Amino acid sequence: MEDQAEKLREIMRQKKNGSPDKGGESDNGENRPERKTRIIAVTSAKGGVGKTNLSVNMALAFARLGKKVVVMDADLGLANVNVMFNIIPKYNLYHVIKKQKTIREILVETDYGISIVAGASGFSQIANLGEEERQNFITELETLSFADIIIIDTAAGVSSNVLDFVAAADDAIIVTTPEPTAITDAYALIKIIATEYDALNIKLKLVVNRARSAAEGRKVADKITGVAGQFLYIQVDSLGHIIDDQSVPDAVRLQKPFMVTDPKCEASKCIQHLVERMDKSGPKESGGIGAMFRKIFSRS
Repeated sequence: MEDQAEKLREIMRQKKNGSPDKGGESDNGENRPERKTRIIAVTSAKGGVGKTNLSVNMALAFARLGKKVVVMDADLGLANVNVMFNIIPKYNLYHVIKKQKTIREILVETDYGISIVAGASGFSQIANLGEEERQNFITELETLSFADIIIIDTAAGVSSNVLDFVAAADDAIIVTTPEPTAITDAYALIKIIATEYDALNIKLKLVVNRARSAAEGRKVADKITGVAGQFLYIQVDSLGHIIDDQSVPDAVRLQKPFMVTDPKCEASKCIQHLVERMDKSGPKESGGIGAMFRKIFSRS
């Protein structure tokens, strides 16, 4: 345990002192002073509502604001973040857990100023880790502290993995659409969170995707947040909406983010607006990625 603690302290000393990592490289801002990394979990009660698209394009919008951003794909069954960039990662978190690779070795740099971490089968192994393995894993994760923002694209649904990410993140964004089934499922997800994690101060935010108009987006958001407050006694803040825009499916077919293919389209403007709102209301305190996983491990 002492060895792990010393290793982590050494990493942090190098960050503070501006010491280069091995090989003399200084990529990803490792030599900058230590910073607090904001963890944002993006989730949904059902698939197909645009959760991954939101995660990826939010990352690009944060990068436009000068932030260093990492997107972590935590969807075990349908890992799609790499598909959005037309990238096939050779390694993922499974290789980190098995000590075959470090986090920095599996980190994939995109052409758009953000990095991605492939989750794949790695997350399914986390719950089975022993204490020493967990400490090793957290120590590895702490090397991502160069990032200002880490966006975690969770799986859809209400599994314990999803709920743990939502509860442990600094911000949790629930994505829905104006479709009645999506609205019902989003409320069901909020209800489970309110029931299972009622003692925690979870910052829940709602984004309505594929709204045909701003009015429709506001109407859906008001309905969900109002009912959640009235019957579940939980605050859900409306972060905004994303207009239904043909540029989005066009970009998906090109395997590029729509913030890249059409930065001036309505959907891109909506994303930039959401991110600017979040940037102005950052969390007062953030323990970073290591602290988040400590919370997750403490529940298992």
